[in-house]
Amino acid sequence: MPGYVGRFAPSPSGPLHLGSLVAALGSFLDAKRHQGRWLLRIEDIDPPREVPGASDAILRTLDAFGLHWDGAVRYQSACHDRYRERLAFLASNGLSYRCACTRKQLKAQGLHQRELCQCPATAEAAALRFKNDDPQSQFTDRRLGQITVPAAFACEDFIIHRKDGLFAYQLAVVSDDIDQGITQIVRGADLLDATVWQLQLYRAFGAQQVGYLHLPLVMDEDGQKLSKQNHAAPIDDANPIPALSAALGYLGLKSRDDSSVEALLKDAIMQWSWLDDSQPAQARV
Repeated sequence: MPGYVGRFAPSPSGPLHLGSLVAALGSFLDAKRHQGRWLLRIEDIDPPREVPGASDAILRTLDAFGLHWDGAVRYQSACHDRYRERLAFLASNGLSYRCACTRKQLKAQGLHQRELCQCPATAEAAALRFKNDDPQSQFTDRRLGQITVPAAFACEDFIIHRKDGLFAYQLAVVSDDIDQGITQIVRGADLLDATVWQLQLYRAFGAQQVGYLHLPLVMDEDGQKLSKQNHAAPIDDANPIPALSAALGYLGLKSRDDSSVEALLKDAIMQWSWLDDSQPAQARV
C-alpha cells in the first residue's frame, strides 16, 4: 500500500480504556507495518460530551504506550470553517435539506427519508440531512470481507448538521479524512454500519474512497461494548505493559517480548498480518 496514511481519532469524552487502546493499537500497527504515516485527530465537536482535560490525558497515554503519532495533532474544534464549506457545497448541489422532525416523529417512522418528513420546511430549529438518493449498502472490509448493511439503514437521510447547531459526526469525520489524505481507516466494528453513510459523502465530495478494516470490539462481563459511557476503567499510564499485552491478545497477537513497550511494539509490527485484501473472510448480512 504505497503512500499509506492512517489515523486514530478519539473523542475527548474521558480517558482511554482497553477498548480504545485496541483501536489505537490496531491502527498504529497497520500503519507501521505498511511503512506509512499514523496521524492523531481529537474529535472535539461535541462539547456537552467532553470531559475537561481529556484531550491532554489521551495524548499522554498514547505517548506512555509508545504510540507516537506523525505530524501535528488535528483538533476538530479548529475545523469549523472547513465544515461550513462542506455544508455549503452540499446545499449548492441540492444534496441536503432542513429537517425539524421530533424524536417522537422519528421513532414512529423507523427511518428518515424526505417523503416521510413531517416538519415544516420553515422551522427555525432544524437539522440538515443528506439527500441519500443513491444509497450504497455494501462495501469490502479487509478483515470481514463483503459487508451488507440493512437496506433500511443504508437509505436513510442521515444528519450532517445537528438541530442544536453542532456539526454531525458523519460530516466531520469524512471532511477530515479527505483533508488529511487518509488512505486506510482501521477502527472498531461498532462503526461498521455507518461506513455506508460515510461512503455516500465521499462520493458527494468527489473524493477517492479509502480502505477499511474494522477491529473486533472489547466486551465487558455483561456482553456490552467496553466504553466510556459504560464507565470502563482507564488504562494505567504508569504501567503500560499489562494493558498493552492484553490489547495485543485481543488483536490475535502474542506478547513474545515484554521487556519494554518498545520491544512489544516492534514485535507486534512484525506479527501484524492484515496486509491486503486476500485474508480469509466471511460475508456479514
